[in-house]
Amino acid sequence: MNFFILLSIMAIFSSCSPKIVGIWKVESFQTITEGTETLAAKNIGTISFQKDGSGIKDLSFTILGVTKEDKTPFNWTLKDNLLTINGQESEFVKTWIVIESKGKYQKIKSTDGAAEVQIVELRK
Repeated sequence: MNFFILLSIMAIFSSCSPKIVGIWKVESFQTITEGTETLAAKNIGTISFQKDGSGIKDLSFTILGVTKEDKTPFNWTLKDNLLTINGQESEFVKTWIVIESKGKYQKIKSTDGAAEVQIVELRK
């Protein structure tokens, strides 16, 4: 009997989706480079994470007078606090550190290992 209870509990927890699954508004996208002014864009579109590990970006933003659009599919994985986005080259295709994860809010951060840090805030 205990075996069936344990099996049921395991099935319930293994079927739960990560908090990142869903459609998110990209509220803020910042690039911080040591010794220069922070570049920031607000409300630049949406990013969608599906349960099957796929997703799509629907983004449009202007930084320093250059408009960038990113409306491409991607694949993603989330292990511990590392969110990896794979796909066609873009500002978002890399491994991100999840620094805050709440039900309707996510804050992720990435660095080039030298002087540049990018921070993205997502909200449902």
